[in-house]
Amino acid sequence: MAKLTVKDLNVRGKRVFLRVDYNVPLEEKDGQIVITDDTRIVATLPTLKLLIEQGGKLILTAHLGRPKGKRDATMSLRPVAARLADLLGRPVAFLDDCIGEKVEQTVGQMQPGDVVLLENVRFYAQEEANDPEFSAKLAKVADVYVNDAFGAAHRAHCSTEGVARIVSARGGQSAAGLLMERELKFLGDELERPAKPFVVILGGAKVSDKILVIDRLLEKADTILIGGAMAYTFRLAQGCKTGKSLVEADKTEIANAALAKAAQRGVKFLLPTDDVVAVPVKTDKLDKKGKPIIEYQNPRTNTDMNCPEDAAGLDIGPATAKAYAAEIAGAKTILWNGPMGLFENKQFAQGTYAVAQAVADVTQKGAVSIIGGGDSVKALNKAKLGDKVTFMSTGGGASLEFLEGRELPGVAALTDK
Repeated sequence: MAKLTVKDLNVRGKRVFLRVDYNVPLEEKDGQIVITDDTRIVATLPTLKLLIEQGGKLILTAHLGRPKGKRDATMSLRPVAARLADLLGRPVAFLDDCIGEKVEQTVGQMQPGDVVLLENVRFYAQEEANDPEFSAKLAKVADVYVNDAFGAAHRAHCSTEGVARIVSARGGQSAAGLLMERELKFLGDELERPAKPFVVILGGAKVSDKILVIDRLLEKADTILIGGAMAYTFRLAQGCKTGKSLVEADKTEIANAALAKAAQRGVKFLLPTDDVVAVPVKTDKLDKKGKPIIEYQNPRTNTDMNCPEDAAGLDIGPATAKAYAAEIAGAKTILWNGPMGLFENKQFAQGTYAVAQAVADVTQKGAVSIIGGGDSVKALNKAKLGDKVTFMSTGGGASLEFLEGRELPGVAALTDK
């Protein structure tokens, strides 16, 4: 269903309540909290610039991290306001709250083209509870609602759904930002009737995370390529030994059902024929999240479909990478969601990088390539190929739910054209 976009609005002199996705990675350096990746901020600039040119008064709201309804200085959006001001080349006022008298007074003094960023909306537990009273408090400063936060559109929260419904109920307009519009175009319209051959590449840890996507894409895909830890659940389903690989032993029936459906529909469903394995060893060191750091010893290519008992499969092997690249080379449309292995560790990144290169190469020859968010985007950026694909989604969970065919609350709440 077509939704209003910012291009359909007249916002001159109006207060535009704009939901953005500024959930960016932060790190402490020399006593300062700094942003380590501003991709999500940069992605909103076209929408912001358009609304500024049109004379809107921009009130930006976002979340950062999981503060669980409490104020947490480490999750403040203050550093984001400073970075956004640099990128926009104009002042961005930061307010240390998202509701209340101070917000209303500041907004009341705004001039057309002014931009303010509200404090982390998740400092209030009511946000995630989609509390109507909290939605009403947020909506007090809104004449128009715009959602450019596709990455949060699968959540029915006050800032993603509640405010939109209030603005619409009082006769105002609720529209998609330019980024949201592109997400809906590529993940929706482009994949509704993809140019053939349509090749789907799925990786990541769990079959259970992707099974609904697999099921839906089996209706349209010509070829599905499987990598990542989820490949070992398929191997287990086929009676192979998986050693210490990450598997979902209770999901083998689901894996077999997917294989059967692929065979029935004549979809090429490829699993790795070789892999890179290593022996995982727990160390006494802890990572930033307090979990034991695992070291991998004796990494090697394994050409047996059975994984050695003491080893875990951590990447697709060279023969699989070559076979997958050949399939990708003939595609007209590609959808990729999930890495081929533990790409964060350079010992196990070659499979993911080979797939990334193949996707980039065929895109340069005219294919449409759609990257379904999350780790696939990270991997492409790490391989310095992010600008060589057609579209990279900003939504992880939202991308998956949308691909499954689910209605996203943040999209459903927008005004129909």
